[in-house]
Amino acid sequence: MIKVLAIIGSGHLGQQIAHYAISDNHFDEVVFFDDYNKDAYVNGYKILGTTNNILIEYQKGNFTQLVVGIGYKHMNIRKDFFEKYRNVIPFATIIHSSCWVDKTATIEPGCVIYPGCSIEPNAVIKHNVILNVSCSVAHDSVIGSHSFLSPRVAIAGFVKTDECCILGINSIIIDNISICDNVQLGAGTVVISNINKKGLYVANPHRFIR
Repeated sequence: MIKVLAIIGSGHLGQQIAHYAISDNHFDEVVFFDDYNKDAYVNGYKILGTTNNILIEYQKGNFTQLVVGIGYKHMNIRKDFFEKYRNVIPFATIIHSSCWVDKTATIEPGCVIYPGCSIEPNAVIKHNVILNVSCSVAHDSVIGSHSFLSPRVAIAGFVKTDECCILGINSIIIDNISICDNVQLGAGTVVISNINKKGLYVANPHRFIR
């Protein structure tokens, strides 16, 4: 049976996911759904229509699994699409073959793990999370659903982030920290204490901006 991945969103993130899905041999074919791109193809991959066509095309057998390829500027939309289809269509889990994932770690459906990531024992990556290149999630930490980790994020042990968090490039979270939902860390931010208020945090040590 041919494995066909459908990606919601044909922009840069969706195209990256398509590249890894094919080049790392997770899927045989990729198709897109996009509400704004009116082209027939993107990088040689067919756009089957708008997001209104997702369920119809799945019922026709035109793809086997789904993933959300919408980026961090639209976190609520990422969440909404996943929640809409999670009990209707199987979501893919794509883990690049160069990653190290301990056998006791849990990666839930809808996640895309880019090359070079390390996920240690008993770590949990919840639904619909993106881990960009070379992220490290230490033992017993939990990354909340619908979150986005930029390249080289480093998370120590016993950390818990809630859903819809954006962790900027090279940000660091020390051990035994809790972060509430809808928190964004700027590039290079170092978190040294719990964050209980949503918003943007930057600097070392972290401070609230807005």
